[in-house]
Amino acid sequence: MSSKEKSAGLTREEANEVSELQGLRSLQVFEVVRQEGVEELSRPIPSLFWSGIAAGLALSLSVYCTAFLHHALSGSPLRSMLESLGYSVGFVIVILGRLQLFTENTITVVLPVLSDCSRFNLQRTARLWAIVFAANMVGSLVSALVATLGGILPPEQFEAALAVSHHLLEYSALQTLLYGIPAGFMVASIVWLMPSSKGSEFWIIVTITYMISLGGLTHVVAGSTEWFLLALAGEMSWVKAVLAGILPALVGNVVGGTGLFALISYAQIKNEI
Repeated sequence: MSSKEKSAGLTREEANEVSELQGLRSLQVFEVVRQEGVEELSRPIPSLFWSGIAAGLALSLSVYCTAFLHHALSGSPLRSMLESLGYSVGFVIVILGRLQLFTENTITVVLPVLSDCSRFNLQRTARLWAIVFAANMVGSLVSALVATLGGILPPEQFEAALAVSHHLLEYSALQTLLYGIPAGFMVASIVWLMPSSKGSEFWIIVTITYMISLGGLTHVVAGSTEWFLLALAGEMSWVKAVLAGILPALVGNVVGGTGLFALISYAQIKNEI
């Protein structure tokens, strides 16, 4: 029996042991990510919810750290390029800290469903998505409220946070959705790359999320902090923030993460399972 055939049905630990010996193959990566998805689907609701809130709070740091660099690099011709490095900070904390981020779950918990498309798995996936997305939004909203009303940022840094969010004012709902598709694909690719990263996790996260920011793409959780800040500052209506911002970005991220990356990842190994 080939190593690929043996890898089908491996536990996450067994797949990791195999990878240490001969390097990960596509089927083994699938098994590692699928097993992680199975574990996530089994977690209790309170654990998912509080981890999701923590992720929403932590990911808001991507906006604030971008703002810090935006302010510090005022007048520099490289500002637009270098300030995007701040965008990676929140993602490093969330992903390496194993917090619940909705856009990671567009692939992680979907792979168990693709392997066994039962009503039970569909219900569990829908439950996890709803809980984690709601919790992420609560976390980012609390962060925006505290930043706006709590005075936790110096005035010049708060103004910088609004400044780096202004590009979203120019996006229509359709643009927000379309720009969310590659962003969802790229975040899902981080999940797929992590099992075979072998100590390079930090650089994978930084490189890919830096490109999301540099490209002006839309990520629903990080972007929600910006939309909330703009709405709280009176620069955007709440209706527009939700209907032309958060919801289109949500759809785009799901299409990119699940509709494209997860399905393609499954398609390449389904005949080997």
